[in-house]
Amino acid sequence: MQGPHFPFPVQERVHARARHIRVSINAAGEVRLTIPRYVSKAEARGFLASRIDWVLEQRARLAGNTRAAPMLLRWDGRDQFPLRGTMRPLHWVRATVARPQVRIAADAISVFAPGGSRPPQLDRVLKLALMREARIEAEDLLNREAHRLGLAWASLRIGDPRAQWGSCTRAGDISLSWRLLLAPPEVFRYVVIHELCHLPHPDHSPAFWSAVARQMPDYLDHRQWLKREGGGLHRWLAARRDGAAPEQPDLFA
Repeated sequence: MQGPHFPFPVQERVHARARHIRVSINAAGEVRLTIPRYVSKAEARGFLASRIDWVLEQRARLAGNTRAAPMLLRWDGRDQFPLRGTMRPLHWVRATVARPQVRIAADAISVFAPGGSRPPQLDRVLKLALMREARIEAEDLLNREAHRLGLAWASLRIGDPRAQWGSCTRAGDISLSWRLLLAPPEVFRYVVIHELCHLPHPDHSPAFWSAVARQMPDYLDHRQWLKREGGGLHRWLAARRDGAAPEQPDLFA
């Protein structure tokens, strides 16, 4: 039986460690279909066919904006930075300190560092501080939501992946992107709930989505926010590469 035909090339890859069928689109508009080893290619292609409108929309968007510029911080007192869904003033406070420090307040973010610091150094100091803050917030969310769900998680890793906002192993090892700290708090909470619900449901079956909906009835609003705005979070604190725009993250269905 012949499978569906797609109006674009598709790279199919069977991945031994993949747990779910995944559709991704890189910055060049190339479509990749990742297939778990226990899933048939016919089923995977059917999944891609169900996401065809999303793929066409994202490819059209990328065609019009293939080199979205990174948001390079000037560190001149005029910068603003997103945190928990709102823009905050970002200040560099020249200070004689043994180690640079970051103060995250409700009204501003302040980096205390020597006057001779270079922008890449300040970027790194800020990013490390935000990763620590993301860990604190993620642990609090995981504990609260796991308690409500009657589940237990094992470990937490905070990283900066290009391909996904979070993941969960069968053993309860959770990985989350620190950039969720830049999004509205309910978006961060949605990703935590999403990953926790993979403990009893290691798939994206109707039972999985029902579990997510019971825990967060308005989850679709936050899922759509990530699809619409999530790519822009990767523009902040992107690696400075001789002024070139950074490689853009893949988009996932």
